[in-house]
Amino acid sequence: MLTLHLADAVRTAWDAAPLTGAGVAVEGTRVAAVGPAAELRQRFPGARERHWPGVLGPARVHEGPLPEAPSPRERVHAVLKLGAAAVLAAAVDTPDLRDAARRTDVAVLPAVRAAAVVPGGRADLAVFDADGTCLATVCAGRLVHRRR
Repeated sequence: MLTLHLADAVRTAWDAAPLTGAGVAVEGTRVAAVGPAAELRQRFPGARERHWPGVLGPARVHEGPLPEAPSPRERVHAVLKLGAAAVLAAAVDTPDLRDAARRTDVAVLPAVRAAAVVPGGRADLAVFDADGTCLATVCAGRLVHRRR
């Protein structure tokens, strides 16, 4: 199903200028389009809409060790709660951690890469409030964390 993720501001990269009143169209695991909300609604009529307060942009790459938690699944989920949808291979150094990352579609990268929201790219998104708290994380097009 196609989903429009709409926010107060959208950044295609964290160092890019914000687009106000904009959003990201996600189809399956990929970004279908980025642009003004009105244009996305016109281009994708009938799409499900999710409205987010704050700034929507690319999900982060978690660069350090995974946070401590009772299980590998919870360690991976702790990263998602920080707005990351990718981890470094060195951080998932056991079969259980690699399996937990795979099951949640968290990307395992050999090195840090610049994160960006681009049409055709993997739909890894995060929403942050003014304090920098992660409100939501979308990993490969699937909402995997939402702060209540």
